Amino acid sequence: MASEKIYLALGFLAFLWAELGTQNTTEEPQCRLMAKFNLSGYVDAKNHSLVIAGLFPIHSRTIPVDESILEPVSPMCEGFYFRGFRWMKTMIHTIKEINERNDILPNHTLGYQIFDSCYSITKAMESALVFLTGQEEYQPNFRNSTGSILAGIVGSGGSSLSVAASRIFGLYYMPQVGYTSSSSILSDKFQFPSYLRTIPSDKIQSEAMVNLIQHFGWVWVGTIAADDEYGKYGVKAFKEKMEIIKLCIAFSETIPKVYSNEKMQKAVKAVMNSTARVIVLFTSDIDLSPFVLEMVHHNITDRTWIASEAWITSALIAKPEYFPYFGGTIGFAIPRTVIPGLKEFLYDVHPSKDPNDVLTIEFWQTAFNCTWPNSSVPYNVDHRVNMTGKEDRLYDMSDQLCTGEEKLEDLKNTYLDVSQLRITNNVRQAVYAMAYALDRLSKCEEGYGPYKPNKSCAYIPTFEFWQLMYYMKEIKFKTHDDKWLALDENGDVARGHYDILNWQLDDNGEVSFVTVGKFKFKGSKHELIIPRDSPLFWNTKSSKLPYSVCTDECSPGTRKGIRQGQPICCFDCIPCADGYVSEKPGQRECDPCGEDDWSNAQKNKCVPKEVEFLAYEEALGFTLVILSILGALVVLAVIVVYVIHRHTPLVKANDRELSFLIQMSLLTTVLSSLLFIGKPLNWSCMARQVTLALGFCLCLSSILGKTISLFFAYRISISKTRLISMHPVIRKLIVLVCVLGEIGACSAYLVLEPPRMFKNIEPQNVKIIFECNEGSIEFLCSIFGFDVLLALLCFLTTFVARQLPDNYYEGKCITFAMLVFFIVWISFVPAYLSTKGKFKVAVEIFAILASSYGLLGCIFLPKCFIILLRPKRNTDETVGGRVPTVDRSIQLTSASVSSELNNTTVSTVLDE
Repeated sequence: MASEKIYLALGFLAFLWAELGTQNTTEEPQCRLMAKFNLSGYVDAKNHSLVIAGLFPIHSRTIPVDESILEPVSPMCEGFYFRGFRWMKTMIHTIKEINERNDILPNHTLGYQIFDSCYSITKAMESALVFLTGQEEYQPNFRNSTGSILAGIVGSGGSSLSVAASRIFGLYYMPQVGYTSSSSILSDKFQFPSYLRTIPSDKIQSEAMVNLIQHFGWVWVGTIAADDEYGKYGVKAFKEKMEIIKLCIAFSETIPKVYSNEKMQKAVKAVMNSTARVIVLFTSDIDLSPFVLEMVHHNITDRTWIASEAWITSALIAKPEYFPYFGGTIGFAIPRTVIPGLKEFLYDVHPSKDPNDVLTIEFWQTAFNCTWPNSSVPYNVDHRVNMTGKEDRLYDMSDQLCTGEEKLEDLKNTYLDVSQLRITNNVRQAVYAMAYALDRLSKCEEGYGPYKPNKSCAYIPTFEFWQLMYYMKEIKFKTHDDKWLALDENGDVARGHYDILNWQLDDNGEVSFVTVGKFKFKGSKHELIIPRDSPLFWNTKSSKLPYSVCTDECSPGTRKGIRQGQPICCFDCIPCADGYVSEKPGQRECDPCGEDDWSNAQKNKCVPKEVEFLAYEEALGFTLVILSILGALVVLAVIVVYVIHRHTPLVKANDRELSFLIQMSLLTTVLSSLLFIGKPLNWSCMARQVTLALGFCLCLSSILGKTISLFFAYRISISKTRLISMHPVIRKLIVLVCVLGEIGACSAYLVLEPPRMFKNIEPQNVKIIFECNEGSIEFLCSIFGFDVLLALLCFLTTFVARQLPDNYYEGKCITFAMLVFFIVWISFVPAYLSTKGKFKVAVEIFAILASSYGLLGCIFLPKCFIILLRPKRNTDETVGGRVPTVDRSIQLTSASVSSELNNTTVSTVLDE
């Protein structure tokens, strides 16, 4: 490659020097090269008014030049390329066909001048200079050796060749129409202003490849490209489009144009070591051949290759012996067509027609592996460097002489295969594009022309290249197969389609190209069509669709975790956190569940959270309900006993009405616990605390009325004086005032900041704890603080009165009841604060029931015992008078209403 670049630079400098020399009006001798280019090809320019030049890779490479030679040397070519020879013949056939038509250039005929580019930039540049000079020296005059006008160029073959030649042709705005150069760089009109083509740009092919990869669900793909403009720019466009849709490139390697064992092994190792099972090959068949041999040598199978249009139908690669390694290849091809008369024209070739036609002789010798008599034309020569790094000089020339009787019908090679005329048809269309442009130019009428200022016309043969380019850019014509060819502003094909081909073996064991779909495009719009019933063959162990990923897709319940420094297709599958789910495979982020939902164990679905509250159906709730009902029944039983025995002295003693109020309040508090059980609702949250507070307020205020009476009784007993008795109304007023105050506080509580049902998810995210938000803590503390104050007053007053005589110790019972009350609620506070959820409610219910049972048992159980089991003690004498000290069996246990002090009967201050 270095020698090629040096040679090109020298040639280009010589060309510029010659160009400047033509501007010298003096007739001084000009410097000329002593040697001429070593070019081969075909010329037919005589008796033709216009010439179309052609560049075709009839050989696949040049023979390396001896580096010890310092002066520039035009290298020889080797490696006869049947496909390029067919393309060249197609151009000749098309020009002859146009000359025979009367509707295109009726007053002019076209000639041709065709050179072999040898698939080499060196030869392409040499040919370009010859086209420009008209002779094999460096003096531009745009005429060939016969003096015919050069109209334009068809060629140059590969993209790198077209890029090199077009930089020269573009200086003079000489029309150049490519037939197989698809590199996207050639769309740049700033660099290549006169380049057009009849093949779609690789931007479209890259889009097609990405759509194909998306269609089959591949996300991890390798790329291998030729080390030239075709491969590099093709893969570049492919990578850009892959990145847009978040697909990944596993590796990207190049195949060297000049064999390098180090570079080739690097590409081979990338294929072997990568987990990618799908690989894009953006290269020509000529450059791909050494790589194919490496795949065979290393026995690399189980790969699916995505082929570019440059090699998908190449017979050089599509051989049965390569099928185990490249079978199932899928790729894009130019649409196939049938060219009338071409097959017969291709068969009309024989070395005997022109003994000087070295290309035909070499074709014949290579095709039949024989030597043409009296010929010195070499064939089957290979000077390439082999895999050991040594240079091979292989002359596989047969000792058998050609007889001339060999039959082309017996051959099976690319030249005669007209079943896959794809690029070949592009050659035909390129020639026709130039012919139609010349035809429109020749038919221009003065005054109606396209050129300013006077709408003038250009004429054959005096037109300039830029004038022909005007018509070339607007070219649009109907091809022989009823398809329209039109070019866009960049000189690219504006609309068309690719055939999608799949390599399969036919019944004869040959590789066949089966059409399985199409990729249609029109401007920026495109569509991939692969029917479901397409007969696709995959060269995998299971014969099923290849699976090519860096990491298996994350299953539902996990998310993708980025691996630092690696493509996005390589990731770790991380389980979703609690409360998050991923319902679809391959999610990058887990989705949070709603407030009322939680993730299931698999983290792939949000399920309703477990709802927690103290329900009636569960054991704890049911037990508390039983205890509440039991307590209510006991209270009712006490009430019944008191009602039945309401006229007995024991019931009437110490204010019967207050006793009934205490019993009713205890019934209320016991039953209020039922409001704490079940699913909390707004009404139940408001009712339960208020009901409980009012119940205890009524109970404790009534007890306070009793204890105040006991307190006055104690004061009378120790002062030994007769005090004014407390009227029953006063005790009831105490109860009324206390209850009304509590009602007022509760009303303000309910109006200003009432309790509400609350979904508590903080303690346990997996559960929703239905509980009551008590609203204002200040109000709540106020109403229950008032109850505590009443309880404290009850305790103090009755504690002082506990020293009344033995038969007058109701105060002791109330004192003990208050102690039980305080013990229960003091124990309740830490227990309540340390529990959560339904157990918190259960603790409160237990405190309510325990305190209610304690008050009921301490105050009324002794009296009920006497009323029911010791009715003899329920007498006025026992309750209101003296009791002989000798009869200790008649000691009162509660509610004693009389006592004997210093043998003096002291009437109690308790009235009925």
